[in-house]
Amino acid sequence: QVQLVESGGGLVQPGGSLRLSCVVSGRTFRSLSMGWFRQAPGKDREFVAAISRAATGTYYADSMKGRAKITRDNTNNANAVYLQMNSLKPEDTAVYYCAASAGWDYFVNTSYNYWGQGTQVTVSS
Repeated sequence: QVQLVESGGGLVQPGGSLRLSCVVSGRTFRSLSMGWFRQAPGKDREFVAAISRAATGTYYADSMKGRAKITRDNTNNANAVYLQMNSLKPEDTAVYYCAASAGWDYFVNTSYNYWGQGTQVTVSS
């Protein structure tokens, strides 16, 4: 059973930064593409960022380009993916989910096989 555990959410002022973390266990981490999605109240879950298995490719939603960076640590001691978010805006407020995919479509939530429980990010003054 693959488990994903997110951390790092919280309350931040507009213009601030947060770093989300997601630790993966239960399957060879290198075999999985990783993504971050978010869901605001009353809205559909939407793609935020993704990273390929060997970290050779990174992909971002237009709303996050230039403000976010996704990275991963494939070493056995880490098995983690990170999302650094800067210049946060109130519209970034949402529950952020880490997801893992055995497939090849980074942008669609239905291609992800495993999900974390989510971490709340609130951007407010």
